[in-house]
Amino acid sequence: MMTIEIYTTRTCPFCIRAKQLLDQKGASYTEIDVGADPALRDKMTKRAGKRSVPQIFVGTTHVGGCDDLYALERSGKLDPLLKGAA
Repeated sequence: MMTIEIYTTRTCPFCIRAKQLLDQKGASYTEIDVGADPALRDKMTKRAGKRSVPQIFVGTTHVGGCDDLYALERSGKLDPLLKGAA
């Protein structure tokens, strides 16, 4: 079973919006707070190639950030991707 992981910080409004969309979709995800842990942020940066949050992964697929997640939703590609993670 694929997992959904979202790297976040507590005060990031884009992180909150991304989690709201995943919640609306009924998707369960693991939230990884990198705000207070430089080692976790470094791990995220190596994995995603970016230091900004959120960084969202569905299985091994790097979705990107909040705007990327909403773009998938608008194009109708988010539901099939999430179904693979169910």
